[in-house]
Amino acid sequence: MKFKSKRSKNMTDLSPLQKARYQYAPKLPKMLRNGISEISVLEGEETTSVADQEKIEALFPNTYGKKEITFQKGQNTSVAKKQVVGVILSGGQAPGGHNVVCGLYDALKATNPENVLYGFKKGPSGLLEDDYLIFDDAYIDQYRNTGGFDIIGSGRTKLETEEQFAVAAEVCKKHDITAIVIIGGDDSNTNAAVLAEYFAAHDAGVQVIGCPKTIDGDLKNEDIECSFGFDTATKTYSEVIGNIERDANSAKKYWHFVKVMGRSASHVALECALQTQPNVCLISEEVAEKKMSLSQIADYIADSVEARAAKGMNFGVAIIPEGVVEFVPEFSALIAEINELLAGSKAETFNALPNWKEKYAFIEKGLSQEAMSVFAILPEGIQQQLFLERDPHGNVQVSLIESEKLFSAIVKAKLEERRAAGSYKGKFNALHHFFGYEGRCAFPSNFDADYCYSLGYNAFMLIQYGYNGYLSKVSNLSKSADEWVAGGMPITKMMNIERRHGEDKPVIRKALVELDGKPFKFFEAHREQWAKETCYTYPGAIQYYGSAEVCDLTTRTLALEKGE
Repeated sequence: MKFKSKRSKNMTDLSPLQKARYQYAPKLPKMLRNGISEISVLEGEETTSVADQEKIEALFPNTYGKKEITFQKGQNTSVAKKQVVGVILSGGQAPGGHNVVCGLYDALKATNPENVLYGFKKGPSGLLEDDYLIFDDAYIDQYRNTGGFDIIGSGRTKLETEEQFAVAAEVCKKHDITAIVIIGGDDSNTNAAVLAEYFAAHDAGVQVIGCPKTIDGDLKNEDIECSFGFDTATKTYSEVIGNIERDANSAKKYWHFVKVMGRSASHVALECALQTQPNVCLISEEVAEKKMSLSQIADYIADSVEARAAKGMNFGVAIIPEGVVEFVPEFSALIAEINELLAGSKAETFNALPNWKEKYAFIEKGLSQEAMSVFAILPEGIQQQLFLERDPHGNVQVSLIESEKLFSAIVKAKLEERRAAGSYKGKFNALHHFFGYEGRCAFPSNFDADYCYSLGYNAFMLIQYGYNGYLSKVSNLSKSADEWVAGGMPITKMMNIERRHGEDKPVIRKALVELDGKPFKFFEAHREQWAKETCYTYPGAIQYYGSAEVCDLTTRTLALEKGE
């Protein structure tokens, strides 16, 4: 379908790519293109949560155990009524979010031009504060196929208290809202499930539908093959990593340590490694599984540096996941001791010390011998950062640790030891990079533009058929969009109980890298060769126009998982 722009903005202010992307017509699953009147529902089996079934069912008596559904061609049997829908962008940005809103809007208007879409501003707080805009064609057209969440903004306010739910219900009642669509990651969709249960329990007449978003790739399972944004973000990072590899192979004198986003899971790092074939890539889940120490990790990287130097190659590329240090058992123990050391008034005593020498003595006295042995090998800048950067609860902000610099410094020390022993004679010069925000708002790839539009369109079909507490689901994603399958699954199916802030909480289980999965096994089978030889591959920039083999390419992770 074609979209005519009605925006008032001067088109001469836009880049050629912006102009072209506004006119791109996202591809829908073939079944969703049949027309609203020819979309029917095929119900599957009743579902159970991934774990803690009795506890989850007790917490969600009105929305637990519902059936998975698939949309298929057939007569639409939904009840015709005017729909007033609210949409919320929640959490960090991910490429394609705008197209979820556009797909939702287009399906809503195609069903009934009198239907209305509210956009609540700055995340869930917009719903609580009744801060909104009402979408129309002219406004929507400005954001088709673009990156970012600036269409209405995003936020991290959690919807989790009875008081908040009551306010949300009142706002929905005020505007005659029949459904809320929450576009977010695992925490946001957990909140969506809890809100859906509240609305059902209080007979509020408001449905809640979630959409799976996160560039980290950790919102996935047997039903959700990929969260949106992961494809674009990893392609964006991989383009730059490929450029760095080309530069490294040209200059032949630098080791580049590249940190990429992914605090809880290493999906981004693994995907970038599969796309670019660097010399080293750490996988946090493997570090935890093998209980690797900082020293062992440094030796692992130093082995590659030494092997390449022996061949005259004093250069290389190492990919470091953002949260890897949290998976190192000895480092986690050190953090716990530091948090205890500075608990309460002891932080004031520490901060009052006049210089780092005295602070170091305070630390040395307060830490156990085991923790101090780990602390002592850290570069001084990292040591100080552990004590200067605190979160609102007084804890170390591990995500702020510059792990790329940490590992290059420890590797350098290892190499000097090897030089003294006579086994290493090369040169080691390190450069550091962190790729994070660069990928969160990129122009979405064709895959993400299509996938997100389909998720939004599909979300409205779930609303039209009266589903509540469901996640918009589009699967068979490694195939062409024609073959994608649209439907929905109860959010409670993904949930388990975890300990959060001293309490048992229902949450969506995060998907970590599976060490017995096909993507990691492929990486594991090739990394020894990549470590010693120069096997770099150069993905290049995301392509939007040309052959489908290039422009609609899925991630290596998804292709390997599907055996392609």
